[in-house]
Amino acid sequence: MVELEHANVTVSDAHKTAAWMADVFGWHIRWEGEGMGGVGLTVHCGTENSYIALYQPKKEPGAAVPRYVNRGGLNHLAVTVDDLQAVHDRVVAAGFTPGEHYDYEPGERFYFHDADGIEFEVVCYS
Repeated sequence: MVELEHANVTVSDAHKTAAWMADVFGWHIRWEGEGMGGVGLTVHCGTENSYIALYQPKKEPGAAVPRYVNRGGLNHLAVTVDDLQAVHDRVVAAGFTPGEHYDYEPGERFYFHDADGIEFEVVCYS
């Protein structure tokens, strides 16, 4: 069996992103330290089994490329939850605006963008 262990994304403030992920998803910081080649900070935020590596370069990162039209680009990250409404409420409390809501097989879902424009999909399969 193969499982995804982590994804690595560039953010403007790794600690601020980790803080909202802890509030919204219930995750924790697993590790933090100097990024690749000493040119920034990396914070690993997630669970015991998987995480998102939040990379913050020393220089302000450039704007994200448009999603869904660039080969190799990040379109969105998806998480599964047991209680969609509870996470929806925490997304709103964190200051983000939920976007599209869909209910089709195999589960109900909604999307939102964080402060860096990264799109997250929140899915409930129960």
